[in-house]
Amino acid sequence: MAKLNINGKIRDVQAEAGTPLLWVIREQVGLTGTKYGCGVAQCGACSVHINGEVRRSCSVLISDMKPGDRIVTIEGLSATGSHPVQRAWAALDVPQCGYCQSGQIMAAAALLGKNPQPSDADIDAAMTNICRCGTYQRIRAGVHMAAEMVKKA
Repeated sequence: MAKLNINGKIRDVQAEAGTPLLWVIREQVGLTGTKYGCGVAQCGACSVHINGEVRRSCSVLISDMKPGDRIVTIEGLSATGSHPVQRAWAALDVPQCGYCQSGQIMAAAALLGKNPQPSDADIDAAMTNICRCGTYQRIRAGVHMAAEMVKKA
């Protein structure tokens, strides 16, 4: 049994210590915006924020979580889709198939939380998620647009 703070709500979950956080989020909590992609922390489809840091939830075990850790999933980023990254993604029609996009959005939001005016090089270094459709130019444009939204707010 573990208590996890997911999207600001304390949740009691029952899982073995070696269970990846991804499966607890999806199967026990029912938040399916966080996607399974590769299972080895390379693709980024399962990205969430843990204490403000972007992490690949397929490689974070329940036993790695400490009391007080704050987990934010794509559903917790903004209940209404009004986060600047989500608005920029919609405005620029960033996703093609969309499968990786919740992880891309979480990575972009974490980047902007640390660096509100990233350069192309900063974006390329931070956005290590894999997009099979190859929408990397639109992803970069979306990060820049979101940065402008944050700057004006």
